[in-house]
Amino acid sequence: MAGKSGRSINNVPENPMKHIIFSWEGILVILFILVNIFCASFSEFYNLKSVLRQMPVYLAEVFMMFPMAYILVLGEIDISVGAIVCLSATLSCMVCNTNAPFIVVVLTALVVGALCGAVNGFILTRFKELPPMIVTLATQIIFRGIAEVTLGAGGSIAITNTDGFRAIGGKVPYILFLVLILGVLFAIFLGKSTFGRRTYAIGTNRVAAYYAGVHVEKIRFIIYTVMGLMSGLCALFLVSSSYGANTTTGNGFEMDAIAMAVFGGISSTGGKGNLAGGIISAFIIVCLRVGLGQKNVNAQVILLIIGVLLVAAVALPNIIGDVKKAVAMKKN
Repeated sequence: MAGKSGRSINNVPENPMKHIIFSWEGILVILFILVNIFCASFSEFYNLKSVLRQMPVYLAEVFMMFPMAYILVLGEIDISVGAIVCLSATLSCMVCNTNAPFIVVVLTALVVGALCGAVNGFILTRFKELPPMIVTLATQIIFRGIAEVTLGAGGSIAITNTDGFRAIGGKVPYILFLVLILGVLFAIFLGKSTFGRRTYAIGTNRVAAYYAGVHVEKIRFIIYTVMGLMSGLCALFLVSSSYGANTTTGNGFEMDAIAMAVFGGISSTGGKGNLAGGIISAFIIVCLRVGLGQKNVNAQVILLIIGVLLVAAVALPNIIGDVKKAVAMKKN
């Protein structure tokens, strides 16, 4: 096509394959492959069978990453989820030891988790001036304190009837299928539904979203309640692997959930990111933990590696943006 200047302008469409490969999700897929190659060369025990056998212990945390991504998209944070896991696990173990039907045990964990999440949501929507970090720090102390008082001097509880928990944590990794199914549902709901679009709108500009007719506080309350519900689900699968709970159950889970989401490309400032990257990053972290754990690498070293990956995930997009600007300036 020739313009007034006499120059021809060719309409060359962007290569979709190139766009996919160089997207953040594409980079994460490549990193996932590299992590598995590294783990297989680092540990002679690392194979598909061993990963599936050890994965349930770490996959339980992924349940919390899904709603945590929504909270981060809101531009907020919830650091009470580890304590909610502890309280849900403790009370479900206590109910289990009364010989109650297993469905009652399951409902106990889920209801306790949802109630704790609802408490967070109620406080934050009722007292809008309070920052989420301070509120959830306070409830973190309260929830874990209740669990510690409930557990008593021993500080731990073991279940006497393991049948139900053994069934959900059996040889077939049911948790893997559940994580994948819920991951797809949460991702579609965030990216394609009206609720998801409104969540992004709140994270981008809460005041503008409110005046556009979005029920801001209702959506915030729902997301925090779901966050608690998924923490209760995490507690169930955690008990299925340890057959008990103690005062340290769930320690650091909030940081893991946040790390998975941010490493997956969810912006901690709100309004950006999608769950596809979060799901891939979760499996990267899980595989890394399994592979390094098989060689008895210190847990603190593993946390250090995950921390470095998290810093890289936050810094890399800015570095790439600066490079693109520098290249564009040179061309001009």
